[in-house]
Amino acid sequence: MGVVWLFAASAAQARETLTIYTYESFTAEWGPGPAVKKTFEEHCRCELKFVAVADGVALLNRLRLEGAETDADIVLGLDTNLIHEAKETGLFAPHGIDPGKVKVPGGFSDDVFVPYDYGYFAFVYDTQALEAPPQSLKALVEADSALKIAIQDPRTSTPGLGLLLWMKAVFGEEAADAWAKLGDKVLTVTPGWSESYGLFTNGEVPMVLSYTTSPAYHRIVEGTERYRAAAFAEGHYLQVEVAAKTVKGADNPLAETFLAFMIGPGFQDVIPETNWMFPAGETSQPLDPVFETLVTPAETLIFPPEVVAENRKAWVEEWLSVLSR
Repeated sequence: MGVVWLFAASAAQARETLTIYTYESFTAEWGPGPAVKKTFEEHCRCELKFVAVADGVALLNRLRLEGAETDADIVLGLDTNLIHEAKETGLFAPHGIDPGKVKVPGGFSDDVFVPYDYGYFAFVYDTQALEAPPQSLKALVEADSALKIAIQDPRTSTPGLGLLLWMKAVFGEEAADAWAKLGDKVLTVTPGWSESYGLFTNGEVPMVLSYTTSPAYHRIVEGTERYRAAAFAEGHYLQVEVAAKTVKGADNPLAETFLAFMIGPGFQDVIPETNWMFPAGETSQPLDPVFETLVTPAETLIFPPEVVAENRKAWVEEWLSVLSR
């Protein structure tokens, strides 16, 4: 009898740790991870363990490699461009919570994935290095090759994938030609967002693929308007970031507890000024007025997840073929 009790006690103790796979900028000391960890651990009396990879697409790649042997209870940092493919792995379980208070542009409803923030991709520029930035994606593509930009790899990065889809949305069948022209401006392609944005703020490029919300960081934290997002006439591609519990996580009660916590104020209040995105769930305080001054897209661009899943491999191969010439 004592052996059975000890086994049960050990199993209960094991469930007191929740392991979340996410991306590096989420867990950085300036990201939302530290505050989320502190608040949730106080809420659940448990240990929250983050495992970070370079960026969002890398999360899905890692989960595929690990399969059913993964340590992840939750994967946080995929986006709606990847959810169809993610579901097809069979490695995710229904969330079991009521996401009724979640609001994102265009709406969102899914039994597996839960949104936690959203934003629009944009090219952010340094006003001290670039006085007159391109005013459209077409203008950027057609710009003089002296203009240099940093972008992210669509094979590992959700912003990199976002640019790939943005280009397809704007140029369609002419995307390969557009990539060939844009390639002359690409100084470097990084695995994730953090590396390229670091190159940008270090002054190595005057323009970088990021978000319309990125300038809010510089205004609120640094008190400078030096860095701004260029408003593009064709519109901007929408990113909705999501989290889900794995099949392994379905056996851990803390996984569902975390997802419910994630769409409430304890998590959502942290998002705007650490992840520098718009909150998708319930907050207890208004956004800083700086967010009201950011670029508002002329049009919201987005492909259905099924279209992305069907075409992602071919579109990435097209991108790779053109940029490796």
